[in-house]
Amino acid sequence: MRTAERVFKRGEISLKTLGLIGGMSWESTLVYYKALNEQVKIHLGGLHSAECILYSVDFARIEAMQRSGKWEEAGEELADIARKLEKAGAEAVVLCTNTMHKVAFRMEETIAVPFLHLAQVTADRITGDSVGKVLLLGTKYTMEEDFFFNRLTAAGLDVYIPDKDEREEINRIIFQELCLGKIRESSQQKVRDIIKVYKEKYEIEAVILGCTELEQLFREGEEPGVRLYDTTEIHIKAAADFMLGG
Repeated sequence: MRTAERVFKRGEISLKTLGLIGGMSWESTLVYYKALNEQVKIHLGGLHSAECILYSVDFARIEAMQRSGKWEEAGEELADIARKLEKAGAEAVVLCTNTMHKVAFRMEETIAVPFLHLAQVTADRITGDSVGKVLLLGTKYTMEEDFFFNRLTAAGLDVYIPDKDEREEINRIIFQELCLGKIRESSQQKVRDIIKVYKEKYEIEAVILGCTELEQLFREGEEPGVRLYDTTEIHIKAAADFMLGG
């Protein structure tokens, strides 16, 4: 029997309940759900699994709000979901997407339980590794607006983003391919080429994959000459640590 499991059986620790807001896209939410359960199994063993409450939205409705600039409306909807999760017993709320952290402040000010902000835990992880220069990739909203960028620069990171044409192409790959379950070699190469340019021109030390779907473009164990920071992986690890009481 594993030590962690013995401690659990003695009642010295207990799993906290997470409230997950997913569906943006459901493929990325699946990554969160699977990885959270795997983390619990690693730490506790046996038949243990994650204590969580999942609210999955219809992404088509949210994406339409994004395109039409109805961020306030989207923020209100997600804040209402966060309240429902808290009322249902969630001890912390996790938003299983990068882009919608643009309206994370609405959830943070609405609920009394912790909101585990993806950009903050990412900044903490990277600065802890003594990395300074990073390239931020994600949807055009994540790359162009300040809700993610500001958290990174406030932590002391020197953050670069692709130029306009590159941002549009990365956004297209995410929404027209990856969110639909399509992984094309041409798109994999395009993103690698962008990274190569910024490595050579600006001497970036790492790339932040600031969209849950982007990790699909990189085969396990392969890195494009710089460190990759998958925000989804970092976010999940922070959520699992909270759940496990660490």
